[in-house]
Amino acid sequence: MNRFTQALYLLAAGSLAAAELDHTLTAVLKSAGFTGTVGQSLEKKLGRPLNPALADLGRLKFFDPSGGLRNDNACAGCHSPAAGFGDSQPMAIGVLNNGVVGADRSGPRNQRRTPTIVNTTFFPKLMWNGRFFDPSGDPFDSSKGFTFPDPEGTTRFPAKDPAFYHLLVAQAHIPPTELVEVAGFRGTQGTIDPIFDQFDDGRGDAVPPPDKDGFRNEAIRAEVLKRLNGNAQYRRLFGFVFPKVASGGPIDFAMFGQAVAEFEFSMTFADAPIDRFARGQISAMRDSEKRGALLFFGKAGCVSCHAVAGQSNEMFSDFDNHNIGIPQVAPAFSRNTGNVVFDGPNQDEDFGLAQITGKDEDRYKFRTSPLRNVALQPAFFHNGAFTRLPDAIRHHLNVAWSNRYYNPLLGGVAPDLLWRRGPIQPVLAALDPKIKPVDLDSDEFDDLVTFVAGGLLDQRASANGLCAVVPGFVPSGLPVHRFQGCGQ
Repeated sequence: MNRFTQALYLLAAGSLAAAELDHTLTAVLKSAGFTGTVGQSLEKKLGRPLNPALADLGRLKFFDPSGGLRNDNACAGCHSPAAGFGDSQPMAIGVLNNGVVGADRSGPRNQRRTPTIVNTTFFPKLMWNGRFFDPSGDPFDSSKGFTFPDPEGTTRFPAKDPAFYHLLVAQAHIPPTELVEVAGFRGTQGTIDPIFDQFDDGRGDAVPPPDKDGFRNEAIRAEVLKRLNGNAQYRRLFGFVFPKVASGGPIDFAMFGQAVAEFEFSMTFADAPIDRFARGQISAMRDSEKRGALLFFGKAGCVSCHAVAGQSNEMFSDFDNHNIGIPQVAPAFSRNTGNVVFDGPNQDEDFGLAQITGKDEDRYKFRTSPLRNVALQPAFFHNGAFTRLPDAIRHHLNVAWSNRYYNPLLGGVAPDLLWRRGPIQPVLAALDPKIKPVDLDSDEFDDLVTFVAGGLLDQRASANGLCAVVPGFVPSGLPVHRFQGCGQ
């Protein structure tokens, strides 16, 4: 066989192999119920087109620190456009921050990483412990209302009220009332200070007990509305989209929630290479991504939790809570390093779902992280215990090995999260039975990482796309955070 004939033979063999790869992956995706069309279904599911004026109003509120009683944090402080609108930190820094969003953000830590807002329109359950969810399993179906922890419970957002037509509208009522995220521990306005003073233990920024009767939450919401209604520019902008305000009526919190949710609806980026492949654009994925996808849906078993069918809405999550053996890291608890008292006898654990249910068997369970655009994250899992995507994937494949050799210092974990390590034995003792060792050779592992990193990435969610939504100013007149990675 001469060289020319040999080249033709190899080319033909490669073409046959590529064709077989495409055929197999197409069949696997069809069997899994993956269509690649969820990103195109938004307006059909909403039952209406997006409202650009309402979305832009929500954008301004998302970046405006005036929603916090101390004027020191906005939604965007923990949802960075340079990180796919997820956290720029391995563990969130909310109130008392330095005004920077990015690697140089400083201030006391909370307990977990902030999840992304991108594609949350399709999520039936929100937050790491799944504490906000739609009991219908469909975030677009509010017929059963929404389930929130006390003091909101199941009655704060009634099923028959058309103002709460989506889970995100209801959830938008919560961040302004979260003390460590936005509100702060004491108010800055006269009517709020006494409310917080009653919880003051003499330290100044005291951590008050839970707001069991909703008194504190409603007082904070009232203050936020007072600021909105006292701002002529916000009244004008709300008046553009709400006739009640245009005719002189007050801005209410349902309007606030609808505006923020509309902005989040507009942050739908679910057109990754795998979506285009599923719609018939075979060349949208590289061969390594295709091989990685077959491992994801097959041998590696990833899809058993990172699901795509049914209520998963092709988001690569079953939206259930699992214990997958994540190493426990925590900052030292003090006013300078941590705002949250962690769980456990040594205050170095995170009990996850058990914080909501009170059940010991729910300890260390966290909602399966949706994987779209996961490559944009600077850290992984609920506590940022891993900072490199290959390490996070390797952990899934052999949890025992990962914990045996886990070294947060070598893994690039932030220095202030090296203070304390919670016990791992109780975590491993309650490991989800779905988590079993998987043996992949080095080529297979590389293909799997390539698929998760590139095959699930919608480039529009990158910093080049999202940094454009950062406003130059906000109606309150307060300074907008400085976003590293956005040319600031």
